[in-house]
Amino acid sequence: MAMFSDGESEDLVSEINVTPLVDVMLVLLTVFIVTAPLLMNAVKVKLPQASAEVAITTPKTAHISVTDAGDVFLDQERLAVEGLTTALGLLKQSHDPAVEIYADEHAQYGVVAKVLAAIQRAGISKFSFVMSPEARK
Repeated sequence: MAMFSDGESEDLVSEINVTPLVDVMLVLLTVFIVTAPLLMNAVKVKLPQASAEVAITTPKTAHISVTDAGDVFLDQERLAVEGLTTALGLLKQSHDPAVEIYADEHAQYGVVAKVLAAIQRAGISKFSFVMSPEARK
């Protein structure tokens, strides 16, 4: 941009404004960076065909219940929290179980935390908390 003082003549300035050019080039560069990884599958491979029937395997699920009194049950068998790691370790050896935790809403947090620690020490990574749905008003 040319600025003129009072004593200078007001001749035309013949400079190219490159800002719009740079903007367009950055947009194109961004588009190419995003689309290039999608086009990189250069090796042609004929994929095998499979039947539409999918075999669904469901892992054995272990159920851990924690009562409001602090009692812990593994598949309806009462256990001490300390023995839970050993029992879950035996389940882990036979197969890779998923664990569902049924904790009473009035159960102490410390007991539930010990159950979670026992699950972690047993090496089980698939666990979930089971809750009942809220009643609609």
